[in-house]
Amino acid sequence: MKRTLAALALLALVALAGCNAPIDDGGRPDPVFDRLGWEAGHWYDDPVSVTAEDGLNGSEREVVVARAMARIEHLRGKEFTESVPVEVISRQEYRDRYGGGGGRDRFGDQLYEALLLVGENTSTADDRGQALDASVQGFYSSRTGEIVLVSDSATPTVDRSTLVHELVHAMQDQQLSLGTATETQDARRAQSSVIEGEANTLQRMYADRCGEDWDCLDRPTRQGSGGGGSDDLNVGLFLTIYAPYATGPEFVAAIRDRGGWAAVDELYEQFPMSTEQVIHPEAYPDERPNAVTVADRSNDEWRRYDRDPAGDTAGEAAIYAMLWANGAIDVQGRAIYDYESRYSAGWAGDRIVPYRNGDRGGYVWASEWDTTADAREFVRAYRAILSSRASERPAQNVYVLPESDPFGDAFRVSRDGRRVRIVNGPTVGALPAIGGDE
Repeated sequence: MKRTLAALALLALVALAGCNAPIDDGGRPDPVFDRLGWEAGHWYDDPVSVTAEDGLNGSEREVVVARAMARIEHLRGKEFTESVPVEVISRQEYRDRYGGGGGRDRFGDQLYEALLLVGENTSTADDRGQALDASVQGFYSSRTGEIVLVSDSATPTVDRSTLVHELVHAMQDQQLSLGTATETQDARRAQSSVIEGEANTLQRMYADRCGEDWDCLDRPTRQGSGGGGSDDLNVGLFLTIYAPYATGPEFVAAIRDRGGWAAVDELYEQFPMSTEQVIHPEAYPDERPNAVTVADRSNDEWRRYDRDPAGDTAGEAAIYAMLWANGAIDVQGRAIYDYESRYSAGWAGDRIVPYRNGDRGGYVWASEWDTTADAREFVRAYRAILSSRASERPAQNVYVLPESDPFGDAFRVSRDGRRVRIVNGPTVGALPAIGGDE
């Protein structure tokens, strides 16, 4: 999903041999052929005469969209090959059309339960849907080639920054890529970091020219998303969703410093393989994640889900979100969105494998770290979380959280050099049934 936070006139390439090109409103002749920095009769630096406060009528919206496309072409040096229809809807319309979390996914729920982000009595899909319902400002659909902007004002209005961001996604779809199939959530976040990172970069470059070099629409005043307030938001899960938007721009900037926009283009041919590479750009492309495996030591009562490969990878960004949301990382303000801590740095790979026994669940989570010291730092922080909430400690490395806790299960945590292994089950007796004996 390419989400953030009307119809264009069809552009045709027409050769007019022997004819003079028409003059646009800015007094500059239109090109005979389409060219960078010009779209549908508008140059990137043309002024436009529109009334933004009333939400823009259809013809005004076409003008604003065309000029924004021309400006993105001018900044990025890539041509839009197709027009991009834009629709503006209210927050309530968005909820009615696209809101809600969908059906429950036990496999996905157990992955986020392992990260101590979504409790046993809640749904990842519902929490994710709630976060998006409250925060999405617009999205581009690669299926339809259209943009939908979500407005929080009584009169739906066009937000300049959101429009630019989503138009960049349209350009990426037409010229580059919106990602490839991945086996893990971490790899998917890494790809999204390139896509969202470039969109945020161009969005900022565009904004920096407004008022100085370019005449721009004023951004509408935010009137609140109506999402129910921060008490309703699963902030830890939100951190996993937001990671590509926060870490992507600096990653793209680091790659651009290596070789300009051409180096950024190459990212779409070789996406980063992990959020570790995004958070630490020096790790790209050589430091590939370890392919962590989890041997099946369960008895006949506990079974894995029918998936190949078994389980999924959390990755450094999600581990950071887990540690921050559970109080192991004391970072506040904008620094939260750096996704860096001593406890999550040094990640080399991981695999979470959920198990089920009827309506009961458990999992084995194995992680590998660059050094023994890195593994020790992580396991120290993870054990501190469990220790602060445990009602029982039947063994040195076993923790039992009370039923009143959202994660009221038994946990067994062990470290062997650079490898950490966490086994979770509904009871202490279930731990060897799921993860075998130590």
